[in-house]
Amino acid sequence: MIPTAFDYQKASTVDEAIAALTDGDVKILAGGHSLLPALKLRLNQPSKLVNIAGIEELKGIKEEDGEIVIGAATTYHDIVKNDIIKSKLSFFSDSASRIGDVQVRNHGTIGGSLAHADPSADWTALVLAADAAIEVKGKNGKRRIKATEFFTGLFSTALEEGEIITAVRIPSPAEGTKTAYQKFPQPASRFAMVGCAVLRKPDGVTNIAFTGVSDNAFRDAAAEQAVAGKPLDDATIEAAANAAAEGVSILSDHYAAADYRKHLAKVYLKKVLHAVA
Repeated sequence: MIPTAFDYQKASTVDEAIAALTDGDVKILAGGHSLLPALKLRLNQPSKLVNIAGIEELKGIKEEDGEIVIGAATTYHDIVKNDIIKSKLSFFSDSASRIGDVQVRNHGTIGGSLAHADPSADWTALVLAADAAIEVKGKNGKRRIKATEFFTGLFSTALEEGEIITAVRIPSPAEGTKTAYQKFPQPASRFAMVGCAVLRKPDGVTNIAFTGVSDNAFRDAAAEQAVAGKPLDDATIEAAANAAAEGVSILSDHYAAADYRKHLAKVYLKKVLHAVA
């Protein structure tokens, strides 16, 4: 498995990387765990790779203006170890600690995963449940895209040509907010055959997001409505599970048939709701 020939550039700034995107069929390289296998299989044959992993302005985690800001090139390992994430978005650190293996966690980046938009990726459900906004930058400047509008289809996002993700911005959760994420992992890849993320606010407003169920991760409005403002007793949780993934086009492949995936969606929604009850 040998990729086709390509040029290589290591960008030192975001603006340098954006400028390089005008050079033809260019792909951005961050962690590389999705792109490099695709290159080896010649599913992608870019004329150039632009490495952004070393750009310092894309790294780090901070709080500002009521938001938790995670740089796009921040690795899973850094998210696992960060005290802000541990205390305020514990389902981010817990989930990141279980993605892939040590090498994946040391090199994989949150921005790279979101841009790739694998329908079974963990981060997609997590940012949806957290009400995140995806900050992107292109030749026309910066803009924010709500996570609920970012994932548009199978490996497809709202990123426009020439844009790169610069940060993930999450409203700082109110005191008493509870979060949970659980998944049924594919044994070899550890991607989610079905994964469910929940963020429950002190007033009972509950964000529920699924990955692995459909062509792209999504918020489940019907399940959210079933639990909004209600105590999470057995009857309420059962009602939410019965509403899960209704009206959604369910994936079916050699790993799991559509009816099995829908069953798993209900099972894992129950698990995460009991976890935040």
